[in-house]
Amino acid sequence: MPLYAIKIQIFSLIVLLFLAFSANFALAQDPKAAFSNTGLPMPRFVSLSSDKVFMRTGPGSKYPVTWEYQKKGLPVEIIMEFDVWRKIKDSEDTQGWVHKSLLSGKRFGIIRADDLLRVQRKPEESARLMAYVEPDAIVALDECQELWCKITAQGYEGWVERKFIWGVYENEKFN
Repeated sequence: MPLYAIKIQIFSLIVLLFLAFSANFALAQDPKAAFSNTGLPMPRFVSLSSDKVFMRTGPGSKYPVTWEYQKKGLPVEIIMEFDVWRKIKDSEDTQGWVHKSLLSGKRFGIIRADDLLRVQRKPEESARLMAYVEPDAIVALDECQELWCKITAQGYEGWVERKFIWGVYENEKFN
């Protein structure tokens, strides 16, 4: 094999390694671009699927329980995955591991307001008042647009401003 052919192969290998390293580095730097081994985005919001969920210090049933959640539908954020275990963070920044079978993709949020929050008929300030929701209430998230999210709580349905909800990312949209 001529020397120039070997040089071209070495140069091609170096370029490929550089591109592979650059792509992995870019994904690590932008959390919105990161994906887990399940192919789902990381981090992401989910909810508890049971009224009894044990949070552990590590990814396995042999690790000690640090917390017991007793509220089905409580929103949590998955921040890491290992096999069938998910490291979660709750609205109080408590972190630990739970089994994936105790989590649901159904979206819920926690109202973060200092006082009663208006639930509007439409996603606009001047829309008709439908109800009020209390601070720290857990609400089902049906849809989120630019600045508003459609919620369901206590049989009422309407829109609240996104900035008052923990459980949805700043620019996240879904329906």
